[in-house]
Amino acid sequence: MAQAISVRLDDAALRALSELEATGMSRSEAIRAALVEAASRLHDKQALAAEVAALETDEDDRAEMVAVAELMESLRAPG
Repeated sequence: MAQAISVRLDDAALRALSELEATGMSRSEAIRAALVEAASRLHDKQALAAEVAALETDEDDRAEMVAVAELMESLRAPG
């Protein structure tokens, strides 16, 4: 069920809304799409942070990274 809300937009938000509306979206469609997109990016960022944290605690993975870095360094041209 749809629910109506009221918001006050600053100049930057109004410009962004105008850009979205210029694509043919209605105000409601533009605002809904922007909210869903923002929440999705937040979720993706949190998932990536969790993956990085897990990798940082994986001693085998860290040892492999060091081995690969050492190999790459040994293959580098002198100078």
